[in-house]
This record gives sequence, structure tokens and C-alpha cells, in this order.
Amino acid sequence: MLFSIITVCFNSEKTIERTIRSVLEQSLQDYEYIVVDGASKDRTMDIVRRYESLFKGRMRWICEPDWGIYDAMNKGIEIASGELIGIVNSDDYYEK
Repeated sequence: MLFSIITVCFNSEKTIERTIRSVLEQSLQDYEYIVVDGASKDRTMDIVRRYESLFKGRMRWICEPDWGIYDAMNKGIEIASGELIGIVNSDDYYEK
């Protein structure tokens, strides 16, 4: 695995779909996608789960309370298996 891409989120239902789609639309496929959700109270995880199968086994997610954005990032980094780690926040996106 070359890349691990991590998205941390909390109550991000308004923006997470664009973020996920931007990762999914990249031409390079040697990556895993890790979503770390801080136990959102909205539909964030419903959206994440809807896209999971499109990643064909390359998406993993955690949904549990955390101590903030840096704690969530560290959780993602701990389970990452890529040689390189990239972080795209839940209100950001990659260009095609």
C-alpha cells in the first residue's frame, strides 16, 4: 500500500460526500481510505457507509468519541498501513 488517506470528521453531513467522492475519483488506486468519525450526531456515518462498497475493500472507518481533531488524526495514523499518509479534512476535497 503506497498511500493512506485519512479524513477526520464530526457532524459533517453537509460536506463529507464531496470529500469522499474526491478521493474515490482519483486515478491512482494504490491507497487505503480511513475515515475517523468522532461519534457524529447527524447523518455523517450514513453517508460514509453508503460509499464503503465503492472503495472495494480499501475503505476503513472508526466511529467513536475522541478528544478532538488531533486525537482523531492520531487514531487514523495508528491504523494506517501506507508508506505515505495524507490527510484531507471533511470539508476539503482533492481535484481530479
